[in-house]
Amino acid sequence: MSTVLEITDNGTLIDFTVEDVMKYHGPGFPGGVAHAVKVLERALPALSPDAPAERREISVATAHRGPGVRDTFEAVTRAVTDGRFTVDSALERPDRGATLERYVFELTYRGTTVRLEIRDGFVADEFITLARKSERSNAEEARLTDLKQEMADRLLAAPADEVYDIVTR
Repeated sequence: MSTVLEITDNGTLIDFTVEDVMKYHGPGFPGGVAHAVKVLERALPALSPDAPAERREISVATAHRGPGVRDTFEAVTRAVTDGRFTVDSALERPDRGATLERYVFELTYRGTTVRLEIRDGFVADEFITLARKSERSNAEEARLTDLKQEMADRLLAAPADEVYDIVTR
């Protein structure tokens, strides 16, 4: 069963699936799309428990720099276009190690903020090493493409509350 994210736009209910977001984003970063989908799946009910949130009232701050993450938040919330999406390196958690340090998200809606951090086991060390390598061989590029899809599949197969924890600072 595919994840469906429900929000409202000026009171009109709309929904997004992973497939919808991938059509917007393109094939490049399916892992980033999957991360942002899981973040939204986990955060939206906490931010607005009684009804779907208004998309243009959701703000996002994250340490994650990837285009799949950015494009997912743009497609679902329009936060990039409206200036409510911020990449903030101060949110990084270096104490969690290079593999997990940037998977931190803070979403705010109508005065409520939730902070989400990824659980261990969803991001492979090999993925981070290859993704951060400035010059990759063709074989490394192919391996990175495989690792992106493997991560996306792993994330999308798990319930959001098993992927991301809502934490207090």
